[in-house]
This record gives sequence, C-alpha cells and structure tokens, in this order.
Amino acid sequence: MLKPKIISFLQIKTLAYASLGGAVFLFLGLPIPLLIGPMLGCLVAALIGFQLKGFNKISILMRTVLGVAIGSTFTPEILSEIGQLGASLIIIPLFLLVVCAVGYFYFKFLGFDTGTSYYGSIPGGLVEMLVFGDKAGANVRALSLIHATRVLIIMLVVPFVVTTIWDIDLTRPPGVHINQVPILEIGLMIFAAITGWRLAVLLKVPGATILGPMVLTSILTLTDLIHFRPPVEFIWGAQFFIGLGVGIRYSGVTRVEVRQYILSALGYCLLLGFISLLFVLVIVGLLDTSPIDTLLAYLPGGQAEMGIIAIVTNADVAYVISHHVLRLILVLLLVQVFAKWILK
Repeated sequence: MLKPKIISFLQIKTLAYASLGGAVFLFLGLPIPLLIGPMLGCLVAALIGFQLKGFNKISILMRTVLGVAIGSTFTPEILSEIGQLGASLIIIPLFLLVVCAVGYFYFKFLGFDTGTSYYGSIPGGLVEMLVFGDKAGANVRALSLIHATRVLIIMLVVPFVVTTIWDIDLTRPPGVHINQVPILEIGLMIFAAITGWRLAVLLKVPGATILGPMVLTSILTLTDLIHFRPPVEFIWGAQFFIGLGVGIRYSGVTRVEVRQYILSALGYCLLLGFISLLFVLVIVGLLDTSPIDTLLAYLPGGQAEMGIIAIVTNADVAYVISHHVLRLILVLLLVQVFAKWILK
C-alpha cells in the first residue's frame, strides 16, 4: 500500500521559488524580505509559466500565529484610547461605500458584467467574494485575479512608502527571539492559537484562523497572562507562508488574463490608493490620529497581510486591525443585501 505524500514535488518547487525570492530580498536589504520576497518569487515563477502549489495546512497554522501576535497587542493602555478608535471606526462604513461605488462603476466602464463589477469592487475576504460571485454568475477567474492584485499591490507599495516617509527600518526582527520568551507564555500562545481557531470555526466566525486566536489571546493579555508577542521565528514563518500564498494565486495565469484582468485591477488599485489617501488626510486632520496607523487602517489590503505590515512597522496593531475587522464584518453582513438590489 502506498503511503500518502507529506509534500509533493510541485510544493517543493514552489518552496524553492519562494525561498529564492526571500533570499534575494535579504541579500539586497529590501523591506520585509520574508514577506515580499516569497510573494514576488512565486509571482515571477507564475508569470514565467511554472505551476505552483500552496501549503494549505501550514498556511492555516501560520495565520493562527498572526492572530496571536495581533491579540497580544490589545493591552490595557490600548483600551484607554477607545474613544479615538471609535471615532475613526465610525468612518469605515462611508469609506467602504465610496470604494465600492467607485470600483463598481470603474469595472462597468471597462466592460465587465454586473456581477463581476460588483464583487470585484468589494474589498472583502477573497474566498467569500469568489463564493458569492460564483453563485451570481460572475467571472470567478477575473474576481480571483482582481482581489489578488489588490492585496499584492498594497503589500508591495506600503513598505516602500513607510520607509521613504517615516524612515522606518523594515529589515529588523519584528520582536524578540524564542529564547527570550518564557516557555509558559509560548505554551499559552499555542493554546490560544489552536483553541481560538477551533472555537471560531465551530461558531462559524469569518476569518476564523485569525479572529479566533486574536480574541482569545487578547483576553489572556488583558488578564496579565501573556506579556510578549510570539517569538520572531514564528512571525518570520507566518510572513513567509502568507507571502507565498499571495504569489501562488497567479499560478496558471495567461497573457490574455494579464491584459484583461490584472491591468484592470492595477487601475482599480490606483483609485483605491487615491480614495484611501483622501480619507487618511481628513481623519488625521479631524481626529489627530497617527498618520502611519491611519494609513495602514484605511488601506483595503488583506487582513493577514496588513496585520504583518502593522507588526513590522511597529504601528498600533490593535488600532489597525480593528478597522480591517470592521470592514470585513460590514462586507459579510451587507454584500448580499445590496446584491439583491444591484444584480436584480
């Protein structure tokens, strides 16, 4: 009887492309090398025509690590700033409405069908948009590439903006090493990661791999049981596999798809950047919030990816992620409500 393979040859090759990208970024001293490097390594391999395959189970575990890292930032000091946080969160629905409206008419102008234009304009969870779009008869391949490009461009641009404007070193370790974290706290982090994830799955919470561990870890942090983020080695692993996961979304892409879908998505990204910048300038002016925190909070990238960027930039992670969680919740609550009106 043949034993099941633990890892396929295709996955080994994918790992090699990602590792090569990470090594190049490390050698050149570029920002967030273990996130952006693997992402671009896999992207280039996909555009050349190489087949890629991800690591679903490992990626899930890495996302739980990120959830723990985010939850560990919810300290009592953060709660004292809840007023300013609430004032900024109130603006998220308006931001989401503007982004979706502009994106919808943009894609319609380019000739996309109504379903693809609608679900392509919504900066929500990739999986949810693909599922909803498929049921509505939208072009699922176009949706996949549009949202993958949105996440990829934000991940590429933000580190260079941050290093240029705020002169932040994004090559430094995002935390302390494993030998500096008490073994008991590492055990609590593992408990929070696994238990939080499984409970969130049972409760059918969206984004369970991140939100479940995040909530449970925040409770352990606020009750003074956890005082550290996950060791830097864990966060590096999360960066690597999340970056790899973004890059492999382009596996099998054709020249026609690049011309029709990816170039259209690049134009949408320019609009997103312009809208986000306007909202950031207004919010910083009205509420006197931190410019870098507000920028990371209002750029509609992926929740996991923005969480990593917030951690490595030493931004207020709780502030940033609260906005992305609210954005995701609003999308999941309202996307099908508006779909009945727009797609009728």
